[in-house]
Amino acid sequence: MSAFDDLYAANAAFAKTFGASNLTGRAARGLAVVTCMDSRIDPLGLLGLKPGDAKILRNAGARVTDDVLRTLVLAVYLLGVERVLVMPHTDCGMTKVTDADVHELTQAHGVDTRSLEFHTVPDQAAALRHDLTRIASTPFLPADMPVAGAIYDVHTGLLTPYSD
Repeated sequence: MSAFDDLYAANAAFAKTFGASNLTGRAARGLAVVTCMDSRIDPLGLLGLKPGDAKILRNAGARVTDDVLRTLVLAVYLLGVERVLVMPHTDCGMTKVTDADVHELTQAHGVDTRSLEFHTVPDQAAALRHDLTRIASTPFLPADMPVAGAIYDVHTGLLTPYSD
């Protein structure tokens, strides 16, 4: 018995009624969403989207890392993305620890992670402002591309647009 048998069985049931084979891989609504990996977030549902509408980029803390920028470049020039929403959320675990805390925790398990940056979020507004600026100022994306930030409330389901 595999640790993944439940997932393979669920996939087999899903595939019996699968109807999205006509999707092209392009972002039909021209949108990319950078959000957190938190399982309480349903990016398509909370934004009124359906499969094929947007590119969803997820990582711990919804941070705009080098890999997110790389992926946005591909999404813009190859997959029809014309606008980006950066969407962190309330009650995020990344706001409750520092990189030093994570290094200490892993060290307690015998794992040295000091070569990694975890991009923890001591100040969510400052992190979001930094990440929006990073996208808007990169020379690799169109200078006039709309970029916005909004914080998703995991307790109410509401999205609050970010403003400086």
